[in-house]
Amino acid sequence: MSSVSTANPKPVGIWLLICCLTIYGMVVLGGVTRLTGSGLSMVDWQPVMGVLPPLNADQWEQAFSLYRLSPEYLKVNYHMDVEDFKGIFWFEYAHRVLGRVIGIIFLIPLIIFLVTRRINKTMIPRLAAMLILGGLQGLLGWYMVKSGLVDNPHVSQYRLTAHLGLALILYVWILWTALDLLAPVKRSLPIEINRAFKWLAWTVTGLLIITALSGGFVAGLKAGLAYNTFPLMAGKLIPDGLFTLSPLWRNLFENLTTVQFDHRLLATLMFVLIFSLWLKGQQIKLPRNVAIGLHLLLAVTLLQIGLGISTLLLSVPIPLAATHQAAALIVISAAVYVSHQIRGN
Repeated sequence: MSSVSTANPKPVGIWLLICCLTIYGMVVLGGVTRLTGSGLSMVDWQPVMGVLPPLNADQWEQAFSLYRLSPEYLKVNYHMDVEDFKGIFWFEYAHRVLGRVIGIIFLIPLIIFLVTRRINKTMIPRLAAMLILGGLQGLLGWYMVKSGLVDNPHVSQYRLTAHLGLALILYVWILWTALDLLAPVKRSLPIEINRAFKWLAWTVTGLLIITALSGGFVAGLKAGLAYNTFPLMAGKLIPDGLFTLSPLWRNLFENLTTVQFDHRLLATLMFVLIFSLWLKGQQIKLPRNVAIGLHLLLAVTLLQIGLGISTLLLSVPIPLAATHQAAALIVISAAVYVSHQIRGN
């Protein structure tokens, strides 16, 4: 990704960081919405008019009557009354409203910065693409929800992971652009280890995103509720039943055993590579900010692994599982920062 510049980079960079924080909150809230079983509580989509929640008993009854026609109510939550319904409604409602808020936080300052000419012309296509992707993310979210509103009250793990993946793309892209403006690279690394260190950092960043996406399939299949032991699965390091589906590729995305095993394997590989990157960083005199970023990356990775194992052993308690998802973005952010600061060296 090439660097960008503006006439007055600091306000634009801060604005983009605020956008990152809101996307971070959106991803975490989306995880809580899924974990609490709230994602299918709103069975219609009104992008403009659907901002206000039910405000009186009649409106609540109307919303609940729509939900009572859904497969989730008919097959899973048939015991619910309107008060129970409110308990799941608010999470999904907050998630959708936050999506609209993110659009406003991005669009209005963008217009102001364009009118006041604080954004360099070369940066406009990038920001326009971000805006378009943000709109597509809303459509993709509804496309995901629709998969659970037909016959089977279960969101497609493919659509869920695509929804998560687009959020990660937006988050990383906006964060990288903000760093271009607020933390331009000023110092070079020693030439003798430059290439190896840089490519290892990029590999770590890419693997972290892949690991997060594999977590999307774990969530979509509720694979975390099975094999609640570590490091063994059903008493084995390599469990039975990894390749029972045909064709073979389906096991990577539809076989609960394989999906959880792959997530464990990727997390282990992630730790090995991050620790290797940290060790390599100790062998050279890094710029202070890169060294701090590297220490943070290792520390948060250790925390994330502990959270992941604890979430598994305790059969996915909601607070712990949500914290695990929140920490994943912090690990990715630290890796992005390190990769950004050593690019071009």
